Amino acid sequence: MTHPSLGLLVHGLSFGYPQCAVLDNFHATLSAGLTLVRGDESCGKTTLLRLLAGELAPQAGRLVLAGLDARTDPDAYRARVFWADPRSDALNDLTPRGWFTGLSQQHGAWDAAALQAHLAGFLLQTHLDKPLHALSAGSRRKVLMAGALASGAPLTLIDEPVAGLDKSSVAYLARALAHHGTQPGRMVVVAHYEALAGVPWDQVVDLPGV
Repeated sequence: MTHPSLGLLVHGLSFGYPQCAVLDNFHATLSAGLTLVRGDESCGKTTLLRLLAGELAPQAGRLVLAGLDARTDPDAYRARVFWADPRSDALNDLTPRGWFTGLSQQHGAWDAAALQAHLAGFLLQTHLDKPLHALSAGSRRKVLMAGALASGAPLTLIDEPVAGLDKSSVAYLARALAHHGTQPGRMVVVAHYEALAGVPWDQVVDLPGV
C-alpha cells in the first residue's frame, strides 16, 4: 500500500571515493511504503543510504524529500530521516535504553508502544542496560532496527537488516516491516542483496553491479 503524499526524488546523484566511482547520474523516485534497494556486494547500497540520510554530500545531483531539498535546507531534511549505520562505533558506549530515550526526544512521531513490541519481538529486554559494544552483532543490529521502526521518521533507512539474525528474528522483522510499510506518511527503505521472504515490497530499486 503506497501513500502519494510522501515522496523522495533522487535526481542525477553522483558520488565516488578516491579511485572508486560508486554512483553516476543515479535517478529514482521513491514513494511511501516499503522500498528495497537491491544489489550485489560493494555496489553502493550503503553509500546510497548514507547519501539519502544526508550523512554524505553528493558530488552532483539533488535529493528532495516531500518538497525539502537536502542541499538548500539540510537541517529540515535530516530532521525527517532516521539513519543509524550498523558499522559505526559512534553508539558503542550507550545502552539501548539510553539511546531510545534520546531518540524519543529527537523524533516527534516516536511510537513508544511500537518500541515495546519490537523489544519483545526481537527478545531484547535483557539487553536494555548493556552498552552496545557488549552486545553481539546480531543483538546490536536488532537494537538499531527497533529504534528505526519505532522512530516514526518519514524516511527510515535500514541497511543489511538480517546480518547476524536468527531465523525467528528474521521472521519477526518481516512482519514488522510489513506493518510499518502500511503507515501513512512513512517511507521505509531497506538495502539488501535480495528480497526478504514475506515482505510485501511496494518498490524495488536495483543498483548496477560494480
